[in-house]
Amino acid sequence: MSEDTWLAARLIPTSGINGAEEAERRATSALLAVMSSVREFGRALTQPFGAPAGPVHTFIEVPFALGDTKYFPDGLIRVTRGQKQWTALVEVKTGTNDLQTDQLERYLDIAREQGFDALITISNQIPAVPGQHPTPVDKRKLKKVALHHLPWSEVLTAAVMQKEYRGVADPDQAWILGELIRYLEHPRSGALEFSDMGPSWVGVRDAVTAGTLRASDAGVPEVAGRFDALVRFAALKLGRQLGTEILPALTRKELSEPATRTQALVAQLTGTGTMTAGLKIPGAVGALTVTVDLRSSRITCHVDVDAPKEGRPTTRVNWLVRQLKDAPESLRIESMAAYSRGPGPAELLKSVRDNPQLLIEDPGKELKSFRIAATVTAGTKRGTGRGSFIDSVLTAIDDFYEQVLQNLKPWLPTPPKMRAAEDVEVESVSSALVSTAISSQDGPEPVHPHPHVEPGVPHPAAAAG
Repeated sequence: MSEDTWLAARLIPTSGINGAEEAERRATSALLAVMSSVREFGRALTQPFGAPAGPVHTFIEVPFALGDTKYFPDGLIRVTRGQKQWTALVEVKTGTNDLQTDQLERYLDIAREQGFDALITISNQIPAVPGQHPTPVDKRKLKKVALHHLPWSEVLTAAVMQKEYRGVADPDQAWILGELIRYLEHPRSGALEFSDMGPSWVGVRDAVTAGTLRASDAGVPEVAGRFDALVRFAALKLGRQLGTEILPALTRKELSEPATRTQALVAQLTGTGTMTAGLKIPGAVGALTVTVDLRSSRITCHVDVDAPKEGRPTTRVNWLVRQLKDAPESLRIESMAAYSRGPGPAELLKSVRDNPQLLIEDPGKELKSFRIAATVTAGTKRGTGRGSFIDSVLTAIDDFYEQVLQNLKPWLPTPPKMRAAEDVEVESVSSALVSTAISSQDGPEPVHPHPHVEPGVPHPAAAAG
């Protein structure tokens, strides 16, 4: 038999996984073991939840009694630093299994009785807003115990960023973290990517096309939430490639009150058949905004760029076009002038390259900004694969960043230059008066050999004689 068919020995093997329960137990054990073995990774996952900087100790299936019944949370994490101790229970779901409210509330009760600090849940559910939990629980149970959630995609992102970008000091620990990454990326691990727009997707999509969608329809909030979750997943996926944290572009109110974000998206979807979200990418000239139009099955990604604050209008247009030398000709560029209302002139990049004047409606008005947009066809299927809505959105975001956004730089004014001595014209009266100082640029005072003497006042020379 050829050696190509041999299976390499792995620290965390994917072979032998039989069913969801086995996948869940193996994923839990693998994650917790690596958290305790790789110091930097354990710190990266626990620090945001309030744990101190110290050794991470982990356990699986720890038994606890609640009333007359014994329960076995999937795991327990304990971090100790001096006299301070932080402890959290862990509940894990893999595959398409969702977290259950009654189970979480029991574990919150156990954590409160034991004096633990938190309950951490891990599943493939991605909340629409960072910090939001996907499963509703009785808020009274959160008075003494914090409830945190980690999507598996966020765990994978944290592992990749720690190993590839932030670094792991010990080479053996770096290898161990690499084995966890390899395991989580395997389809049989149960740590799935975002793969479903939900059961309401087809009905809402068809209602938008027919023009019959109403805000009161039951599936609209679910589709709006799934869209935000998809964009957040796109941020995690792109962040793994760039080695940086990418966050949804949300207002403070939307972050503190996630319901307001969902309400706004529902209103937009029912009113215009579109949904819009944004991504804040560190170092980019602006937020990457993605808008899906379910009526026309189109996806548009755009970014707004401030125009240079000096130069003629054509100079400002050419400044942008030079940065888009390798971008697709099908990009749409719109220019916005100062004190103008409504949309400005818009043309395809191909035409603007030949004639920058196409973006100048009034040469007397100052160009303030540009909008660069790319539009592609949206998939319709609720799952993943060819023709799916999910894959078309992910591809549109990745392509727009690679082809457009990563090549754009903000305009910077030319720094002022120092005045050279030879550039300053000074009357040749006395070398002591030649200066490039600002105070000397009005010219030297005239020097008279015989200064004026008031009548009746003897000349100094005569007085001296």
